[in-house]
Amino acid sequence: MKWGVVTLFPTMVADAMIHGVIGKAMQRGLIELTTFNPRAYATDRHQTVDDRPYGGGPGMLMKVETLRASIAEAKKELPGATVVYLSPQGEPLTQPLVHELAELSELILVCGRYEGVDERVVELDIDREISLGDFVLSGGEPAAIAVCDAVGRLIPGVLGHAGSAAEDSFSNGLLDCPHYTRPEQIVNLKVPDVLLSGHHGDIAKWRRKQALGRTWFRRPEILEKQELSDEDQLLLDEFVRESKS
Repeated sequence: MKWGVVTLFPTMVADAMIHGVIGKAMQRGLIELTTFNPRAYATDRHQTVDDRPYGGGPGMLMKVETLRASIAEAKKELPGATVVYLSPQGEPLTQPLVHELAELSELILVCGRYEGVDERVVELDIDREISLGDFVLSGGEPAAIAVCDAVGRLIPGVLGHAGSAAEDSFSNGLLDCPHYTRPEQIVNLKVPDVLLSGHHGDIAKWRRKQALGRTWFRRPEILEKQELSDEDQLLLDEFVRESKS
């Protein structure tokens, strides 16, 4: 997969991507990352990349000419890419959307700065807008890093175990179940007996019940969107009874 990131801070993005499974995937050629800096297209001696907004008000906007030139260069190198602007006004980033983006062979992420970008740039050059959530960042770089990490781990061969991504929170519409490792006891907290039993059927059933229960307890609005099977409903009812006892 090929990524292009339009950013005023290319090292901020590039340095974040060299670590962990994404960095290893880049070393193996599974992912290619190229950054495009609008400042490289500035024509004045100060390399200006911002301008005042029409109508006044606080803050500046990214300069149209330099931003569009960098997006155009990114499109030239990744001609089949979907162009995404990271914006608080965008559609929320969800796991289904991450899976959708992971199906692409090329992706361009545009990082805003200052008060944002000229709306006409969005209309002319952007295919879709994506938001990490209902909050505001100083720029789109952290959002781009988050998108790359979430998408990258779904690319075949990136994770060490092919089933890891399938068991993540939200991948099946639920939060993930609790996980445990050695030692068997920490202070007065023990690993649940079922996980030590070696009975794969019972373990799978316990994990499903915990995932249903954790979602019910922490994110009930997610569970409301699920169509539970009779078995799932029985497991959830059992979890609820146990939590109240």
